Amino acid sequence: MANLGVNIDHVATLRQARFTPYPDLIETAKICEKAGAQGITVHLREDRRHIQDRDVYSLRKIVKTKLNLEMAATPQIVEIALRVVPDEVCLVPEKRRELTTEGGLDVRGQKRRLAGVVKRLKKKRILVSIFVDPKPEQVRAAKEVGADCVELHTGTYAEAKGKARQSGELKKLRQVGKLAVELGLRLNAGHGLNYQNVRPVARIPGIEDLNIGHSIISRSVFVGLAKAVREMKRLIE
Repeated sequence: MANLGVNIDHVATLRQARFTPYPDLIETAKICEKAGAQGITVHLREDRRHIQDRDVYSLRKIVKTKLNLEMAATPQIVEIALRVVPDEVCLVPEKRRELTTEGGLDVRGQKRRLAGVVKRLKKKRILVSIFVDPKPEQVRAAKEVGADCVELHTGTYAEAKGKARQSGELKKLRQVGKLAVELGLRLNAGHGLNYQNVRPVARIPGIEDLNIGHSIISRSVFVGLAKAVREMKRLIE
């Protein structure tokens, strides 16, 4: 059974739209956990467009389940992670002008640099995950650099038009997920998952965590955050 990690970035997006102290991320995390979320995910981007440094430090103090920090493997952000010591770090690619993360990290193309970052994080006993496209070579590279886990990028699956294309993308996720498990990696997934497309991904053998944000926060506008989290949790279970 997959666990639900709720990404609360877009609560911070709403706050930063007017630089107000609300909506409060601490209250957000507490509501999510009380509603059954098994983890809280935030992405501390280099441009600080939503999550701020202070948010990560504050959440570290109050999150009772698991704090998952998405981040680029840049020196400044790595130093923050080493000070905060989240339960898990997910290394992701990052571009300044992108609306959201576009695709997985090219692990194979930067193995030496990533291996050094992974080693430093693991010395602090931080579980290290890498966000990858569902490609065997990227999963193998993640294993080679010492990652504990891969998070499969489900964006292409989520955006696929028509049952045939979506089925094809799901097959890729299943095949690469199987490889990850065989290599001894933990298996997570996320990006673009919503109330209509999440069930098939939740059923992939070996899936441990599904990190979902935008669809839950969007749904919460109409039904409230606690109910939105509970609805998603029921679907993935």
